[in-house]
Amino acid sequence: MTAEERDPGLQPERTRLAWRRTTLSCTVAAVLAVRQTLHAGATSAGVVALSLSALAWVGFLWVANRRVQRMGGARPEPMGVGGAVTAAACVVALAVLAAFMLF
Repeated sequence: MTAEERDPGLQPERTRLAWRRTTLSCTVAAVLAVRQTLHAGATSAGVVALSLSALAWVGFLWVANRRVQRMGGARPEPMGVGGAVTAAACVVALAVLAAFMLF
């Protein structure tokens, strides 16, 4: 299949859907963090971890929203290094904070 025969709208659409699925996963992790903190009793360490989780969640939402917005054209520009590092850092922060809240 040549580049002219390929539908350029499919790949950006799949990428937008992947970002939305990942955003939903991060939202579920943040909601579970709230549930865990409230269920276990709101200690000061739990509240700090919950606040950091919320900050990481908002940061990921910001990066994901910017990326989905820029995917609008037939040939979207590649994601910048800063956005990729921010998204990865937010996901890792959510995972680490979730593990912290379990103990």
